[in-house]
Amino acid sequence: MDEKRYYTTVSGDMWDSIAYAFYGDVKYIGLLMDSNPHLLDISVFSDGTPVYIPELPEESDEDLPEWRV
Repeated sequence: MDEKRYYTTVSGDMWDSIAYAFYGDVKYIGLLMDSNPHLLDISVFSDGTPVYIPELPEESDEDLPEWRV
Protein backbone atom coordinates (compact mmCIF):
# COMPACT_ATOMS: atom_id res chain seq x y z
CA MET A 1 0.00 0.00 0.00
CA ASP A 2 1.41 3.38 -1.00
CA GLU A 3 1.83 5.93 1.75
CA LYS A 4 0.86 9.46 0.88
CA ARG A 5 3.76 11.87 0.85
CA TYR A 6 3.35 15.30 2.40
CA TYR A 7 5.54 18.36 2.58
CA THR A 8 5.19 20.84 5.42
CA THR A 9 5.68 24.34 4.10
CA VAL A 10 7.98 27.02 5.41
CA SER A 11 7.13 30.70 5.27
CA GLY A 12 7.47 32.02 1.74
CA ASP A 13 6.97 28.74 -0.12
CA MET A 14 4.96 29.07 -3.31
CA TRP A 15 3.40 26.49 -5.61
CA ASP A 16 6.17 26.81 -8.20
CA SER A 17 8.98 26.47 -5.66
CA ILE A 18 7.40 23.33 -4.19
CA ALA A 19 6.94 21.81 -7.66
CA TYR A 20 10.55 22.56 -8.53
CA ALA A 21 11.85 21.15 -5.24
CA PHE A 22 10.04 17.83 -5.61
CA TYR A 23 9.86 17.31 -9.36
CA GLY A 24 12.73 19.40 -10.71
CA ASP A 25 10.43 21.46 -12.92
CA VAL A 26 7.76 24.09 -12.31
CA LYS A 27 5.60 22.58 -15.06
CA TYR A 28 4.13 20.22 -12.44
CA ILE A 29 2.50 23.06 -10.54
CA GLY A 30 -0.88 21.98 -11.94
CA LEU A 31 -0.45 18.45 -10.60
CA LEU A 32 0.21 19.85 -7.12
CA MET A 33 -2.72 22.25 -7.28
CA ASP A 34 -5.12 19.59 -8.60
CA SER A 35 -4.06 17.31 -5.74
CA ASN A 36 -4.59 20.00 -3.09
CA PRO A 37 -7.83 21.79 -4.03
CA HIS A 38 -8.40 22.92 -0.44
CA LEU A 39 -5.25 25.06 -0.66
CA LEU A 40 -5.96 26.88 -3.93
CA ASP A 41 -6.66 30.18 -2.20
CA ILE A 42 -3.04 30.31 -0.98
CA SER A 43 -0.36 31.93 -3.16
CA VAL A 44 2.41 32.28 -0.60
CA PHE A 45 2.41 29.71 2.17
CA SER A 46 3.10 30.32 5.83
CA ASP A 47 4.89 27.85 8.12
CA GLY A 48 3.29 24.50 8.77
CA THR A 49 0.85 23.87 5.92
CA PRO A 50 0.83 20.21 4.85
CA VAL A 51 0.84 19.86 1.05
CA TYR A 52 0.18 16.48 -0.56
CA ILE A 53 2.94 15.57 -3.03
CA PRO A 54 1.58 13.02 -5.53
CA GLU A 55 3.77 10.72 -7.57
CA LEU A 56 4.36 11.83 -11.13
CA PRO A 57 2.21 9.99 -13.65
CA GLU A 58 4.17 7.75 -15.96
CA GLU A 59 4.75 9.15 -19.41
CA SER A 60 3.46 7.01 -22.20
CA ASP A 61 4.91 6.97 -25.69
CA GLU A 62 1.63 8.48 -26.90
CA ASP A 63 2.45 11.71 -25.07
CA LEU A 64 5.90 12.04 -26.60
CA PRO A 65 6.65 13.82 -29.86
CA GLU A 66 7.49 11.54 -32.77
CA TRP A 67 11.22 12.34 -32.59
CA ARG A 68 11.44 11.10 -28.97
CA VAL A 69 9.85 7.69 -29.53
